[in-house]
Amino acid sequence: MRKVFRELREFGEVLNLLLSYSRPKNIEEVPIEVALGRVVAEDVISDVDVPGFDRAAVDGYALRAEDTFWVDEDRPAKLRVIGKAAAGHPFLGIVDEGEAVEIATGAPIPKGANAVVMEEHTVREGDSLLVFRAISPGENIHGAGSDIRRGETVIYSDTLLSSREIGVLAAVGRTKVKVYSPPKVGIFSTGDEIVQPGEPLDFGKIYDVNSFTVFTSIVEDGGIPERLGILPDNYDAIKRALEDALDRFDMVILSGSTSVGAGDVMYRILEELGPPGVLVHGIAIHPGKPTVIAESRGKLIIGLPGYPTSAMTIYQSLISPLIRKWSGMLEEGGGIVKAIAAERIFGEKGRKDLLPVHVVREGDHYLTFPVPTGSEAITTLSRADGFVIMEKNEEIIEEGEVVEVHLYKGSKIADVSVMGSHCLGLERILSHLRREGYHVKAVFVGSTGGFKAVSRREADIAGVHALDPDSWTYNIPFMDSYQFKGKAILVRGYSREQGLILPKGNPKGVKSIRDLIERENLMFINRNKGSGTRILLDALLRREAESLGLNFDEVRRRIRGYWSEAKSHSAVAAAVYHGIADIGIGIRTAASLYGLDFIKLAEENYDFLIKGSSLGSKPVNRFLELLRDPRLREEINSLEGIVAGEDMGEVIWS
Repeated sequence: MRKVFRELREFGEVLNLLLSYSRPKNIEEVPIEVALGRVVAEDVISDVDVPGFDRAAVDGYALRAEDTFWVDEDRPAKLRVIGKAAAGHPFLGIVDEGEAVEIATGAPIPKGANAVVMEEHTVREGDSLLVFRAISPGENIHGAGSDIRRGETVIYSDTLLSSREIGVLAAVGRTKVKVYSPPKVGIFSTGDEIVQPGEPLDFGKIYDVNSFTVFTSIVEDGGIPERLGILPDNYDAIKRALEDALDRFDMVILSGSTSVGAGDVMYRILEELGPPGVLVHGIAIHPGKPTVIAESRGKLIIGLPGYPTSAMTIYQSLISPLIRKWSGMLEEGGGIVKAIAAERIFGEKGRKDLLPVHVVREGDHYLTFPVPTGSEAITTLSRADGFVIMEKNEEIIEEGEVVEVHLYKGSKIADVSVMGSHCLGLERILSHLRREGYHVKAVFVGSTGGFKAVSRREADIAGVHALDPDSWTYNIPFMDSYQFKGKAILVRGYSREQGLILPKGNPKGVKSIRDLIERENLMFINRNKGSGTRILLDALLRREAESLGLNFDEVRRRIRGYWSEAKSHSAVAAAVYHGIADIGIGIRTAASLYGLDFIKLAEENYDFLIKGSSLGSKPVNRFLELLRDPRLREEINSLEGIVAGEDMGEVIWS
């Protein structure tokens, strides 16, 4: 690097020089209760589902939804109550046809039940229960993994931990987290005229100000400062002190002794401490012109002017950005931004609502959407950027209305928004983006939700795997139905294995999907209606029905648990793992995470839908580059049940 001695450097040039410096990132593990404000040094992957089981969302009765399909107020269903379930006290029996279990909010759903009817829609008469409302499968149930899935990356490396992330760590059972050690900065004041506050102030002396203001500023920026005292205007004393400090700190800051005269002494010392020695001696800025910057042993020494205003001006404008970069601190955040409501936002009449929302960039303005998780979800706040206030006399914020979004402190509006179906392969890609400095927000709402999110401009990218059973083709047929021509493209992703998920060792000897139809001793758990997996299952069952000479409705009726629905692959695996079901349908990757057996039924295409107006943005371009990178393809192929081909990243519909 070329050194310029005693030649004024431009401010921007000096700032870029400082920000080019890095420091070794030391890692330590700390308890989560003291991790606030620290920067995560690892991807935190959940070892559990949250919730870990299907649980009741309301007080009422757990039952089989199919026992109520024909019900109305004039024709109630009469069921027999066979037990009771409370939070922490599950009912351990099986709910069969014509039976129900009294259940409290938060209690595990019993085996065989697939819905909960609210208490107010029933009448209890001893052990008999009258149900006056038809219930759909999955109604009033929070599915296992509906908030966080086992294997999901819940916090990414280099994330600054706020109270929201601490809550997520607790939710997945973490008591400690690996974080980067903050930069350590030694601080000297220099000059024979400087004395410590509290000491007698002789004529011609002044109290030390700079070491205190610099100290507290470093704390605000996430560093660990230490005041090292006051150095006299003495060559040997300054040099010895700096040599010792360089052994102990990542950076050393001095104030005073930088101007003409004393500055010559400081300049000689810093040059001799090199190589490379002095890098900058004077900046074309006021105040702060006599600032000096040097490097020794790969560490920076920065000499600030003595006047407090000059010292703090240089600290805030030049040093603070570097300390914050080293500590991983975001900008302070908070405040208010104006955004356009991209869809109707509903509140509750009669009360003032603070509704969590997330914000996405759309050209030169912002769009805002309600967070697509309920208030009971641990991750609601971690996914939200802020909130909108709806006064108690308001019920609706209309689509297109400009609203004020109150950003949470530390929030940063995402560079790229990703929705759709969750997959560990996608997690790997997003991890690369995050490590490269892009702020990525990912909210997983299923394939149908992904198509809708891109259609309404909520997402830049969506992972999708929707099957058209007529053509037996994934994703492409839906591009026309969502009218994406000129508005989005579809990019090839990778294939995933779909199949039957079974307990380890396959204790009931399941061989094929036909066992579901022909055997009565298998309790099945299905995916939710509208999911790609459910569409695949129904297509396969129609083939079996034709082969057996049965109609599709008869085949569904024979499958015990067909109407028991799980809202994620992880929830299916969790149900099998915990013995709630004997068999489920999902992807091999989910079975592998739980150590379960798997019988392959088909391969599906997991592709990427990309919003047209986002093409050309840096993060989306980088996403596409990563898809075409052979090294990433190899990384994704290391995941069990996933195969990435050489065509990954190619546009397959536009």
